[in-house]
Amino acid sequence: MNGAESLIRTAVSAGVEVCFANPGTSEMPLVAALDSVAGMRPVLGLFEGVLSGAADGYGRMAEKPAMTLFHLGPGFGNGIANFHNARRARSPIVNLIGDQATWHRRYDAPLTSDIESLARPVSGWFRENRSAETLSHDVAEAIAAATTKPGCVATLTVPTDCQWDPVGDAASPQLVPKAPTVTIEAVEKACAAVTSEGTTMLIAGGYATRRRGLEAIGRIAAQVGCRLAVETFSTRLERGPGLPTLERVPYFPEAAEAFFEGVSHVVLCGALDPVAFFGYPSRISRLVPDTLPCTTLAKPTDNIEQALEDLAAALDAPASVGTPNRPAPQLPTGDLSLEAVGQAIAALQPEGAIVVDEGITSVGRYLPASVGCPDHSLLSLTGGAIGWGLPCATGAAIACPDRKVIALEGDGSGMYTVQSLWTQARENLDVVNLVFANDIYRILQIELHRAGVDNPGPNSLALTDLSEPAIDWTSLSKSLGVPAARVETADQLVEELGKGIAEPGPCLIEVRMP
Repeated sequence: MNGAESLIRTAVSAGVEVCFANPGTSEMPLVAALDSVAGMRPVLGLFEGVLSGAADGYGRMAEKPAMTLFHLGPGFGNGIANFHNARRARSPIVNLIGDQATWHRRYDAPLTSDIESLARPVSGWFRENRSAETLSHDVAEAIAAATTKPGCVATLTVPTDCQWDPVGDAASPQLVPKAPTVTIEAVEKACAAVTSEGTTMLIAGGYATRRRGLEAIGRIAAQVGCRLAVETFSTRLERGPGLPTLERVPYFPEAAEAFFEGVSHVVLCGALDPVAFFGYPSRISRLVPDTLPCTTLAKPTDNIEQALEDLAAALDAPASVGTPNRPAPQLPTGDLSLEAVGQAIAALQPEGAIVVDEGITSVGRYLPASVGCPDHSLLSLTGGAIGWGLPCATGAAIACPDRKVIALEGDGSGMYTVQSLWTQARENLDVVNLVFANDIYRILQIELHRAGVDNPGPNSLALTDLSEPAIDWTSLSKSLGVPAARVETADQLVEELGKGIAEPGPCLIEVRMP
């Protein structure tokens, strides 16, 4: 047995089942080990940004890490944007980065780079392996670090000689520590906040937005009547009958100012103190007003679900609560509009759907339209680095092959990682990709206006325009093996979306937005 085989043996015994890979010369022993050791599914991606985003989507839905395999620093560098999103989502991922042989590094070969400086900013755990004998021990530690709730990106560099050198036994998996329990004092402070005079708002994040946490939040709200909110972009938000409806903290600071009006106290439940994505002149950066008391029940790394249940018990909240009947969304007809898009998706999505939202400006009406939908999971762009939606949907489909995945994708964002479609076709993944094609970076045109540029010139417009040449999404999708259709009316969208949901395998719908 060599070092590579010992690594894969340890990973498989620790429950890692998928390896998202784009390998090169320095990773060939690990590639060969995927044949000699059973139990690891290799998934090829044509671009590392697809693989890092897929590992993020997989980790969010499987709640355990996939493995990634990259070719030295440049290969890893291609995936950094979606690792940034994964770090913000606290997704469990184990990265393997092939490196030069230990004795070859001193020659500074063309692909040699400072991998640590690339990996540290997006990794919660990092190590350079330097011995075949310690390789399986190192990966066992990486898996334990990535798996510790809520999760993190764990990165291990693997020199080529450490992969091919012979070793003895593979290391056993390590015990994964439990998330810290919040203190009695934290529960008491939160209890005092929600029972104080005025209106308290709970802001949920992390594992508070999974079913167990939401059920406890619903019990708390039924007892004290507080407002319920969720982070602007949540890692994974469970929605459906029996679960409370949460308001989304607004994206723009001026909307946030109105959002917090009338609130007397804020309690953070696994959420970070919300801040604006960008700084604007004469606008707030911290979205919660400085004059508004803010209490933390649980940090993202705490046992959030237990903290919420402890708070519910301290309040003597009911053991369970019903939720009001919510109107089922209606199918739209006529012209395409933001309202029609939101209604069509909400009306047709099946029970158990996984909705991946990178629709940017085109799907703002979906969230309110879908409050009456059957149970589903909503995954959002936590870090703001675009090009995440199609890869995330790819990984989510591998994690949950029995659930339909619906990717809501802007055309500008989709072009960053369009190679995802090839992997969806190769793996026959059950994904409906909705690409909203308006031939512009609309969010940038909005930001130009917000920056005071009411009449942008030709150079400014050129940097926000995608129409010359126009992108033919249906032809592009078909060339990558995914059947596609173009729709220009609400009726056509309903028809094609219905087909895509009814039929297994990947498809793409190019939605021509007005």
